[in-house]
Amino acid sequence: MSSKPARPKPARSLAGRTIVVTRPADQSAALVSLLTRRGARAIVAPAIELLPVRSAALTTALKQLAAGEFAWITLTSRATVEMLSARLGSPRDVRAKVAVIGDGTGAAFRTWAGRAPDLQPSTFTTVALARAFPRGKGRVLCARADIAPEGLETALGAKGWEPTRVDAYQTRMPRALPPDAREALRAGSVDAVTFTSASTVRGFVGALGPVAGSPKVVCIGPVTAKEARDHGLTVHAVARPHTVEGLVSALERVLASRRAG
Repeated sequence: MSSKPARPKPARSLAGRTIVVTRPADQSAALVSLLTRRGARAIVAPAIELLPVRSAALTTALKQLAAGEFAWITLTSRATVEMLSARLGSPRDVRAKVAVIGDGTGAAFRTWAGRAPDLQPSTFTTVALARAFPRGKGRVLCARADIAPEGLETALGAKGWEPTRVDAYQTRMPRALPPDAREALRAGSVDAVTFTSASTVRGFVGALGPVAGSPKVVCIGPVTAKEARDHGLTVHAVARPHTVEGLVSALERVLASRRAG
């Protein structure tokens, strides 16, 4: 009786490395798993917390979505999909075409809705989403983070659409990082810090205490990298593709070159 060959285990390419993960606690599991499988010590230090929004504007927009009053809805993070799952009666209430940013958001929507999004640009940025969006007329629901910039809505309006912006969730930033992260940064034992959004950069910098050594800064995409540079950080690598897996590959490149040097 034959058996399937075992999948090869990933090389312990990050053995002995300490890496700070700044994603929200409830979104960090996949990244932490990939890091620990490669031998790294992952310290979860959430630089932001995502909180639900209870507003009349969001309630009205979701009722209009279920009534088919929007031609499109844009989903720019997994948190927006989670909001829909929590607030709508079923995926059938998304009576509009769906545009997403990123593989993670696309996968979350597929899992919940049982169908693929109608539009997903190959580059995971709002600029790429606006560029890929077709010209047309009708309403577009832009359910976004409360601190997200307005560029997407402006770009959609220029293509003939009527965007309706609502806050899908609130972003809260901590006053301080968790004790294990503070101690590791103070001791100079952190090899790298990962950032997965511009808001994680702002939250981390705002909560940052003393830092010894020079941990590498690795970002998931160009918008996050720009935010890091704007806050005076040196960016050592940007993930390509702009995914959690790409982020780990970027860490491997940066830290392998550091070891070789």
